[in-house]
Amino acid sequence: MKTRSLTKTQLIAPCGMNCGVCYAYLRQKNKCPGCRTSDSGKPVSILRCKIRSCSKLASRFCFSCKEFPCAAVKHLDKRYRTKYNMSMIENLNSIIRSGVRSFVRTGIQKWMCPKCGGVVCVHNKKCYACLSVKGISD
Repeated sequence: MKTRSLTKTQLIAPCGMNCGVCYAYLRQKNKCPGCRTSDSGKPVSILRCKIRSCSKLASRFCFSCKEFPCAAVKHLDKRYRTKYNMSMIENLNSIIRSGVRSFVRTGIQKWMCPKCGGVVCVHNKKCYACLSVKGISD
């Protein structure tokens, strides 16, 4: 899988996650289509996501909510900062500052495998195109 998935703005979830770098999206078996597609074929964990199904989500992203960042976003942010060195709140603030297209362009540089040009997974740092493992720079 080349960086094509990194250029799709519709793969940016309401919480600020780029689904294009998620393990569930990159894996071959039982592949998740991303948070913004129809519910068909999505893992139960995505269907039960409190952020994705939030009744207060009136816009495309959580930052449009008057409660941003809410407890659910803060919890997700803390988990991702601790385990994967990614901040959902920083992602959303970047989208506020520069727009989603700029956020996506920045992601291409960060999540592209230097060996083959594939996408490196945020969860296990593995490139699913060439199966190499690398450290991601900040």
